[in-house]
Order: sequence, then C-alpha cells, then structure tokens
Amino acid sequence: MSEIYRVDVEITAPVYDTEVTSRVLDAVANIFPNADIEEEFGEIRAEAHALDHFSELLHRQEILDTARGEFFANREGDTFSFALKKQAAFEDYVNFSVGKPDELGEISVRVRVEEPSLEEYVDHIAPPTEDGRPVDA
Repeated sequence: MSEIYRVDVEITAPVYDTEVTSRVLDAVANIFPNADIEEEFGEIRAEAHALDHFSELLHRQEILDTARGEFFANREGDTFSFALKKQAAFEDYVNFSVGKPDELGEISVRVRVEEPSLEEYVDHIAPPTEDGRPVDA
C-alpha cells in the first residue's frame, strides 16, 4: 500500500545581476523537476507537492543523516526548511548551505506537511540509517 502525502513545498532563489537567470532556473529544476517554476524580477519562485527526485538524490549521495539533521534542526511546527547551494544544484547535486551564507545566494526551501506527520514524511524522504544504510522506521 502506498502512502498519500500532502505537502506544500515553496522554493525561492535570488537571481543576482552577475548571474544568468536560466542557469538559476536550471539549478532549481535539476533538484525539483516536478516544481511549477516562475521567473520574477531578481528571483526564481517555485512550488511543488512532492520531493521524490530530491529524495533519490539524498539516497544516491548517501547523505540521509545530514539531510535529517538539517530538516529537524530547522523545524517549526508542521514546517521544516533548508537551504541549498545554487552551484551544486546546477550540477544536479545536493549541497546543504549551512553557516555563512553562500556568496551566490541560496535556494531556500520551505516544506509544510499536512499529512502524514512531519516525522513520517521526513522518514519517507530521508529514512533513518544504521551503519550508513536506510532502515525501515
């Protein structure tokens, strides 16, 4: 039986004068290919309702524990947020932006979970691991 997930994902990324808008758009689309992306003056905005491709990248790169740490560290109620480096995203690679803000700006992601619980959704996209391998929650 497959679970039904109800989530709203808001994605924003600044586009600086020194950047090519299409490259920032591609960076967002690489990580979130199912997002509805809009170009606004100086910013890319996108909305999605699933993080399947993002989850696949986390598994492929074997950074599930890092992702879980970021998600739970930036949790507020039924919402968690995180930031990604644009250059890495352009290369179809997840690199969390922590500490000092990136000079190129970041892709900011805010995820609000309606169903199931936030913990269950995080377990779905970035399951807990044991010895580096995903385990069933």
